[in-house]
Amino acid sequence: MRVLVGRMREFGPTIFAEMTQLAVRTGAINLGQGFPDEDGPAAMLAVATEAILGGRNQYAPGLGVPELRQAVSDHAKETQGLSYDPDTEILVTVGATEAIAAAVLALVEPGDEVIVFEPFYDSYPAAIALAGGARRAVPLRPVDGRFTFDPADLTATPRTKAIIVNSPHNPTGTVFTHDELAAIAAFCRDNDVIAITDEVYEHLTFDGVKHVSLATFPGMRERTVRISSAGKSFSVTGWKTGWICSTPELVSAVTAVKQFLTYTSAVPWQLAVAHALRHELGWVNGLRDQLQAKRDRLSRGLSRAGFEVLRTAGTYFVQTDIRPLGFADGLELTRRLPELAGVVAIPTQVFYDHTEAGRHYVRFAFCKRDEVIDAAVERLSALQA
Repeated sequence: MRVLVGRMREFGPTIFAEMTQLAVRTGAINLGQGFPDEDGPAAMLAVATEAILGGRNQYAPGLGVPELRQAVSDHAKETQGLSYDPDTEILVTVGATEAIAAAVLALVEPGDEVIVFEPFYDSYPAAIALAGGARRAVPLRPVDGRFTFDPADLTATPRTKAIIVNSPHNPTGTVFTHDELAAIAAFCRDNDVIAITDEVYEHLTFDGVKHVSLATFPGMRERTVRISSAGKSFSVTGWKTGWICSTPELVSAVTAVKQFLTYTSAVPWQLAVAHALRHELGWVNGLRDQLQAKRDRLSRGLSRAGFEVLRTAGTYFVQTDIRPLGFADGLELTRRLPELAGVVAIPTQVFYDHTEAGRHYVRFAFCKRDEVIDAAVERLSALQA
């Protein structure tokens, strides 16, 4: 690893790669990585096929095909009441991961501080390190069964440049409330901080909970880089088609970096996603209802197996406390779990800077067929034996 630049040496193979390889090697049921085992709407898949066979296989414009940019603009207006010019305020990216990396690289100077909520999705610290920035974690703690934060922990220094806000939140499954978002918005306005919002699970919320974008709060549209993607909403995680919505100045800055990362993304996927945003939100509503039932199915099973299950309001994931089963270290347990129970999960502590705070949590994905969930639960019951 000495050939790797110093700022990236803390980042080895991701926990997702490690656990997926473990599942393949052992034949364990993979409830680790968050990808569904069924495809998205058939009509959307047909649009992609028709585009490939119809010759739409060359470079797209750098900002993305006009059809998708207009669809993203209309979708933002319809779902959040936000107006974005498709020609100057929307950029199509290779998934949300590229959007996050390009935004951080474009906006963060070496030494600038970026705030993240802990536990955090693992691409955030890597993007900050690539930019030479310094990350500072604000803890999310369980209160009455859901993860939340203390607004008093939101403090700024002269170096604070940005905050990354992920809601619905991976890996905790929390969806920030109006009051929580209002506190973040006030912090950004008071300290001249840019918000980079990861909203990829915007449609996958449960029990009537609604996702609200931070950009809708007073004074926030002009300081928010709003990111989403098609992968989770339409069950096509492998398409890697995302987008950012922001001001012309911020979009131009991110484009200046993005053009040298991937330049553009595949035209067939863009055209299919444009169709989906216009015509398949009914399918997404059905998916949301199915996922809520799957969440309940897995949560009940994990409780019966002895885990303490925290409340999930959105995403693909259930967060559990392993201490009632007599375990204390999630990383150690998940590395042994294929042997103990034939199941793979993700240790939440790898998403913490303060690892002790997350050592006893393990994340399970429920975006799987019912029979897969049931088989996993049956196997996990062996932990109580």
